[in-house]
Amino acid sequence: MNDSTNPVTPDLCQLVYLSHITSTGLASASTLNDIAEVAIERNQADNITGILCYGNGYFFQCVEGSEQALTNLKNRLLVDDRHKDLKILDFSAIAERRFVGWSLRSITLERWMMNEPKLKSFMPFKPHTWEVNGWQQFLDILQGYYEDQEKTGELDTQPIKYSTLGVTLGKVVGQHQAFFLIQSVLAGLIVLALLWLMLADKIW
Repeated sequence: MNDSTNPVTPDLCQLVYLSHITSTGLASASTLNDIAEVAIERNQADNITGILCYGNGYFFQCVEGSEQALTNLKNRLLVDDRHKDLKILDFSAIAERRFVGWSLRSITLERWMMNEPKLKSFMPFKPHTWEVNGWQQFLDILQGYYEDQEKTGELDTQPIKYSTLGVTLGKVVGQHQAFFLIQSVLAGLIVLALLWLMLADKIW
């Protein structure tokens, strides 16, 4: 893996990273939409192409452009409080772009992976558990998805609107429905007990 402190060729590079969403990112229902909309405009100006994925609380992004443009992008990412634990998987020279027609395409993995047979082995989305070359396999699948869209002429369509908070909390609630139900019942019983004690004091 190359790093910006050890410069690669300035012609064309690839930056692939992984990070985890923060409470700040979750606090806004429009986090992913905001990221995509701002990035598309800026990336077009900087001639950066790529794809952004979100799933299970993780961001996975691959961007392509000049070394300087990607270094500047990396520096912005490092101070963005909507994510944390940024891990660079690759920063190296490449011969050609994978996603030449996408200024930045955003995909919600929890939804898309359910309908993509090749991605079932990556479910649930836990990139921190991947083997060393796992991100490359995942990126190959995303490139295949890009090539399919290229054939149908749907490249760089507007990102799907979705809620970061809704996707994440919906997943959590779905996995822990029984726990929340029990906690709600216990809370109700405590309230009833307190009311009974208050009334009992007044009666006696």
